[in-house]
Amino acid sequence: MIIRPQYLNILKTYRDVPLVKVLAGIRRCGKSTILDMLQNDLQKSGVAADHIICMRYTSESFEDGMTDKDMYHGIRAQMINDGRYYLLLDEVQEIDGWEKAVNSLLEDTNADIYVTGSNSKLMSSEISTYLTGRYLSIPVYTLSFAEYLEFKKTSGLSPKELLNEYIRTGGFPIVALGSFDERSAYQIVEGIYHSVITNDITRRHSIANFDLFNRVVRYVVENVGKTFSANAIVKFLKNEGRALSVETVYNYLNWLEKAFVIYRCQRYDLQGKSVLKTQEKFYLADPSLKYCVMGFQPKSVAAMLENIVYFELRRKRYEVYIGKDGAKEIDFVAVRRDERIYVQVCRQLPDGSDRELANLLAIKDHYPKYVVTLDEMAVGNVNGVKIVHLADFLLESDY
Repeated sequence: MIIRPQYLNILKTYRDVPLVKVLAGIRRCGKSTILDMLQNDLQKSGVAADHIICMRYTSESFEDGMTDKDMYHGIRAQMINDGRYYLLLDEVQEIDGWEKAVNSLLEDTNADIYVTGSNSKLMSSEISTYLTGRYLSIPVYTLSFAEYLEFKKTSGLSPKELLNEYIRTGGFPIVALGSFDERSAYQIVEGIYHSVITNDITRRHSIANFDLFNRVVRYVVENVGKTFSANAIVKFLKNEGRALSVETVYNYLNWLEKAFVIYRCQRYDLQGKSVLKTQEKFYLADPSLKYCVMGFQPKSVAAMLENIVYFELRRKRYEVYIGKDGAKEIDFVAVRRDERIYVQVCRQLPDGSDRELANLLAIKDHYPKYVVTLDEMAVGNVNGVKIVHLADFLLESDY
């Protein structure tokens, strides 16, 4: 098992804090393995094995269904004394009302509780009724490039070769652990994609017209890194001779977001200092999700570089926005407490004057400004704007 220190360190920080630790992310991003890491770490720190209760709630585990009361009593029966217990509960969203069971365990027992899940029932809006102020949400993403290098350290490939591979095949751990060719990697990711679309969205929300829903998904996938609205999707479908309401499109986008397939990035007006409610962008949980649906195309790399940088900023706990500065756009404005950085992403910097630099130089404050690129020849510093190679940006511990 390859350790993912970032997540283990977060869990160590909040160990024995009286909050339910909720790890949420797309299927197969590594949540179950993080619980295994935690179990090993607990035992190394002296916690007795019989005081670590691990439960995995897959739909295949119980044919006749399980209620929240069954969940509660099943765990309670394993707590044979008043000592401190550690509850590691995997894929809890399969149990209707799991929040009630977990809340009762938090109130009635001497337990430190960790749960994982991969759909809407792990979103804050869904669990607030029973766990308001009593849980900590920890987003889990697919592998960062630094983690990918660790997974591939015996491959014999150079960091540059591995970056190219990472861009093309993404960061799902199951793919990184193997030695798959591109086609095989996309087949694996396609299986994950269809599992999410079918189990976490189509069935759960009883979508009758799957073809139309799938067309909306493909539109979103095709337009990663571009601003668009629900109205734009409706207009696009109308041109194809298909009818769908704006409200339905909003629902589809919301369900995709709650299944952690897409992540919403709002625009921030740098002059008005406010978050705008229109023309958002959406990014995919992993670049390979685009390629498994659309096939790999060199032209799509530029947008997926933006996708990769977006999630790297998220991993470093920034709130990430698209910047609007008058008529100019900044790819990312990343905010963390009183810190801020501006980031432009481009595959190559053309000779002469350049939009990426010009837009950053127009911002009259002293926060760090970056252009992130694959252009090795362009790396340097221009009037305070740092031009950095993508690999260096991804491997930087902080900005």
